[in-house]
Amino acid sequence: MSFATLLRQLGRKDFETTEHEAHDLFAALLDGGVPDLEMGAILYALRAKGESLTELMGFQRAIDSRMYHLDPPGGAVLPVVIPAYGSVVSMPNMLPLLALMLARFGVPVLLHGTLENHGGVAAAYVLRELDVMPCSTLNQAQNELASRHIAFVPTATLCPGLSSLLILRSRLGLHNSAHFMVKLLDPFKGASLRLISAGEAGFLEHLNEFIQATPGLGLLFQSTEGEAFANPLQRPKIELIRDGETETLFDSEHSESHTLSSWPSVNNVKTTAAWIKQVLKGEAPLPLPLANQLACCLYGAGYAQDFNQAKAIVAVETGCMAVA
Repeated sequence: MSFATLLRQLGRKDFETTEHEAHDLFAALLDGGVPDLEMGAILYALRAKGESLTELMGFQRAIDSRMYHLDPPGGAVLPVVIPAYGSVVSMPNMLPLLALMLARFGVPVLLHGTLENHGGVAAAYVLRELDVMPCSTLNQAQNELASRHIAFVPTATLCPGLSSLLILRSRLGLHNSAHFMVKLLDPFKGASLRLISAGEAGFLEHLNEFIQATPGLGLLFQSTEGEAFANPLQRPKIELIRDGETETLFDSEHSESHTLSSWPSVNNVKTTAAWIKQVLKGEAPLPLPLANQLACCLYGAGYAQDFNQAKAIVAVETGCMAVA
């Protein structure tokens, strides 16, 4: 592969590699087979050009063949896979709350992400305060899923090459193709429900295009400051996509419809963890949009036979009587 030739081609907006070429390129990036200078230039060129669906399919194949996989825990309920790569500033990071609520229902939850906070409150650190420590091995993650129904696995444990590309954000000052692909990881080889989200409309449409064209099951919605939980002030549209077929579970709210007086006045890891403990004990209310998302997860994972049943279960268990 001539990197100089490739870079000249990537500089053209209308250029698109084949899926095979994209696979070989991303495989080389994941395996450390591209020199630093060329790697930075390629990642920047891909971001500037925009990756096509065909290219993303090739990237996915390269990742799948290099990612370590887990066995789904026994039972009819699918595990829920949640990416945790954001950092919340304006409100408590509610991703750990969503994950722990699902685990309370006995739904296996696998969170994956980095241990960086990017200036805000990252889920990994809140989970640590809540006694969910990062798993250093896949065996540990498998055991945690079986015994506690929840595990946090650093990206480096799942796919070291992908983790190396993510780390380049601090050196290059921008996201790259790896930041898109981590939203789509499925360590269970298709036997899971993935939470797939993005903050920008264009990015969300790109994710939608990809999951519509590939097999699997995912909940698609707008993220909250990069994290995969529903905005507690204004619920986003939430869609269940199953093997290319889309079912709209909730439409988006057009304005901020909720207030959260129980939020901590200071937003940091310890106050967020303390607030989550209050919600789990029933001492503070679960935000309604999060209850809505919880019902979507229970339905998508197969915990409930239909969506109305999922909403009724959440309403009874959480006291959010307006879930429906």
